[in-house]
Amino acid sequence: MGRVWRATDVVLHREVAIKELVPPPGLTPGERQEMRERSLREARAIARLNNINVVRVFDVLRTDADPWIVMEYVPSRSLQDTLAADGPYNPVRTAEIGLGVLNALKAAHRAGVVHRDIKPGNVLIGGDGRVVLTDFGLATVPGDPNVTRTGLVLGSPAYIAPERARDGTAGPAADLWSLGATLYAAVEGQSPFARPSAIATLAALATENVPQARNAGPLKPVLNGLLRKDPAHRIDAEEAERLLARAAGRKSKISFPMSPTMRRPGAGRERPSLPSGPGGPPVLPGSGFVTATGSAPVVPTPRPPVTGRPDQPNRPHGTPGAPGSPGMGDSGMGSSGMGNSGMGNSGQGRSPMTPGRAPFPPATPAGRSPIPPSTPGRSPVPPATPHGTR
Repeated sequence: MGRVWRATDVVLHREVAIKELVPPPGLTPGERQEMRERSLREARAIARLNNINVVRVFDVLRTDADPWIVMEYVPSRSLQDTLAADGPYNPVRTAEIGLGVLNALKAAHRAGVVHRDIKPGNVLIGGDGRVVLTDFGLATVPGDPNVTRTGLVLGSPAYIAPERARDGTAGPAADLWSLGATLYAAVEGQSPFARPSAIATLAALATENVPQARNAGPLKPVLNGLLRKDPAHRIDAEEAERLLARAAGRKSKISFPMSPTMRRPGAGRERPSLPSGPGGPPVLPGSGFVTATGSAPVVPTPRPPVTGRPDQPNRPHGTPGAPGSPGMGDSGMGSSGMGNSGMGNSGQGRSPMTPGRAPFPPATPAGRSPIPPSTPGRSPVPPATPHGTR
């Protein structure tokens, strides 16, 4: 559970995203520590990878033992956002998106990392067509202890592999199933076993056959191969790549980043790129390193606007605003509220966190600064306006 802030590194002159850990109220000390470990595991998982289709991590900062992950800012909308706003993709563009996600998964699996949460909400579509896999919060990393409680299967039921739902088995083949379910949703509008409740979804996954995708066209072979319930009979990454390249009309492996968005005729509007935020942001008092900036894309909601909203109901991660307390000191990082940079969920309203838990002041109405006034020795630059939280 977290909130992502868009910020500017004033030393290196680049935009970054900072993911704040936001534990829900009422956690025991042990549960809070488990969340910290999961957040660190996400940072370590991403840090193992160097791939254009994986969001990059730059640093991990700590305040009161809670980690803040400093990551690449990706101007984008999630695949789930675009599906909710504009409808399904055509098979060719879906195949290109699949190649991008698969490229990220191949890099992760080579490093021993299993993502365990592939779904449209964790796939970003950049304004330049780049496809980026994000949110490694549930990933398993070699050498790290498994912080997931015994008997608890985490992930999104509509995209979880049958073997994970059955006994918790999570290997590369499970990620490939989730990729297949994600691509199925991209052309059909929903995953193959989506039902009104998590229990109904898991029951359908266990007892029903995969329904045929009516709009898949040249994607049918790869969907059929990825969505085989027995992982021993599921196609591997190399075969999936070959079939996706064929569906995309390519004779060889695709190059990255991806080409601009293509739509299936009659499938809705052209997908707009996310507008950039306003310029001239201030230095966060006490930090001297990162400044708050304007809006950013967000993880999807049931009916998201183009510029960003909270995630879908089954991802109740987001909380709004930011509680008050000084900047991040020697780390040199501070930030202002934003939507999704592709790192996780967002929310609106007031934060449940108590004062002193985060290095940022509380959110204020539009037109007012979330950053406290300058004090002697601090930056006199006027504050920016918050645009969203996660």
